[in-house]
Amino acid sequence: MNIDEFNPFSLKGKKILVTGASSGIGQAIAIQSSKMGASVIISARNKERLQETFENLDKSYDQEHEIACIDLIDNDQLCSLVDKIKNLDGLVNCAGIAKPLLYKFAKPEYIREIMEVNFFSSAILTQKLLQMKKIKKGSSIVFLSSISGTEVTILGESLYSASKGAINGLVKGIALEYAPQRIRVNAITPGMVDTHILDSEVISEEQLNEDRKHYPLGRYGKPEDIANAAVYLLSDASSWVTGSNLLIDGGYTLQ
Repeated sequence: MNIDEFNPFSLKGKKILVTGASSGIGQAIAIQSSKMGASVIISARNKERLQETFENLDKSYDQEHEIACIDLIDNDQLCSLVDKIKNLDGLVNCAGIAKPLLYKFAKPEYIREIMEVNFFSSAILTQKLLQMKKIKKGSSIVFLSSISGTEVTILGESLYSASKGAINGLVKGIALEYAPQRIRVNAITPGMVDTHILDSEVISEEQLNEDRKHYPLGRYGKPEDIANAAVYLLSDASSWVTGSNLLIDGGYTLQ
């Protein structure tokens, strides 16, 4: 048998929506999914960066890729996206923000913002797609969580941690509820991933180098490391996996 004909990780023929696809992990997941044969709908707020992602999507399998430039915390825009979507084989909720801030200094509007972007937008988008039967039986839903809030936390991340902890609870509930329809729901729980978030001047290079020493494998993750895990969860290779949190942290939580 040709190895290409027996590839349990293939996404050929699948339609997958990836939010937060304009950069970092979301961008990598969209690109890797397209390389595995999927037709990808990419969503984010930044039109220019979203276009860059679109131009890097693989088109070797005559896929039909789409762009949806929207703000998911705007309910009208979110509903418009759901209305336009037909049947999905996969959904990856990557949209999120990280703004280090001590809890005692967090104003109510900041608390609302981080929960809106990191939790509510993904929760509501997923709910509406399920309610309108836009996610087919046998499909896969993936949420991006974090070791922050589920395994560990650091100063300034209490609210970010809270938003990711909420994601993990939601995943288990949805997974149980939709198991009879063979719709699988899982989370990926990464450690620190080397994205443009690290380009800010909030953390010095010296501090980053010191922090990397806490990772037994000697480095931060790459967006592609997380994208490969998403491909696994979206593919038939994980057809007996649901309600799980896939920990990918270079060994950080072993210590």
